[in-house]
Amino acid sequence: MNPTSATTSEPTRQATSEPARQATSEPARQATSEPTRLGLLVGDGIGHEIVPAARRIADAAVAAVGGTPVTWVPLDVGLEAIGEHGTPMPESTLVALADLDGWVLGPHDSASYPDPFRGQLTPGGTIRKRFDLFANVRPARAFAGVRAVSPEMDLVIVRENTEGFYADRNMFTGSGEFMPTPDVAMAVGVVTRRATERIARAAFELASRRRGRVTVVHKANVLALTTGLFRDVCHEIGTHYPGVEVRNEHVDAMAAHLVRRGEDFDVVVTENMFGDILSDLAGELSGSLGTAPSLNASETKAMAQAAHGAAPDIAGRNRANPTAMILSTAMLFDWLSTRGGDPALGRAAERIQTAVANTLQAGVATADLGGLASTAEFAETVTARVVRR
Repeated sequence: MNPTSATTSEPTRQATSEPARQATSEPARQATSEPTRLGLLVGDGIGHEIVPAARRIADAAVAAVGGTPVTWVPLDVGLEAIGEHGTPMPESTLVALADLDGWVLGPHDSASYPDPFRGQLTPGGTIRKRFDLFANVRPARAFAGVRAVSPEMDLVIVRENTEGFYADRNMFTGSGEFMPTPDVAMAVGVVTRRATERIARAAFELASRRRGRVTVVHKANVLALTTGLFRDVCHEIGTHYPGVEVRNEHVDAMAAHLVRRGEDFDVVVTENMFGDILSDLAGELSGSLGTAPSLNASETKAMAQAAHGAAPDIAGRNRANPTAMILSTAMLFDWLSTRGGDPALGRAAERIQTAVANTLQAGVATADLGGLASTAEFAETVTARVVRR
């Protein structure tokens, strides 16, 4: 299959959902008409604008396909939670999350938190660690109507989300960073066979439903033991997928290749920090981080979380781009549908994705994409397209 041909609506729908589906091996439950219960965590900054916008569009899409209305459960998190509960991540919120089908998490602005919270694990990081959300699925797709450095890009970065070279995620307790003396700082990177096997399976399952190619990104020429193990285990898993082509790239070379020929890549699997950096790069090359959705998934839980931050400089000004949050919510709907939830959620997800693409193609965009639409105006246009399709 031509690697640059997967720009139609069907491959795109798969690109934003299949890796999250394959982040679990548990058999799907029987479909149910009972309401899907989703946690709604607005977060900080522009989260107060883009999360409600995503919710309204999601509700409109579910109604348009005749699905059972979603039950949204608002939960405290972030700066407001500090004032109410004395912590940005209340234990009551974490307990409530465990009883829900999934969650939508807005961006957090940890830099604005008072000490000692500023230096602690972020709310998103706390949730990921508590519920073992090991697969961070980040599509990067160029949209017609949006200027892009790589206008044919349509790839998915599948990022291992629990260990690697992020010091806040690779220890059972405490941080992987430490200072033996005031003048020496050290960090521990962790790569395990178990974590690599499960993220590799997610990547190969996705590639088998897309264009049949996986690129394993590592730095084994320097970090021979850690990223060497990651590379080798990915190849071992790849032997179970004979129809999928496997390539290797060093992370520095991969960054250059994304800029030069981003359209050549299909599914990219890599460790935590490399995946974070490369997915931000890919998001910008495909148009903007404002259009880059993300899903965090475990074997039983999933959380929609846009790849961008809280943008406090434009918060409250009706200028934020809600696209990434809208598409992240659609990814969550699709994941839930394939896990035995309301099958209407899958149809709603497709309507949302199509409505966003058509809205951008028509030239309706927020200021970060060169458009004139406000947050509310963009969301209203997407809602109208969702309803009248």
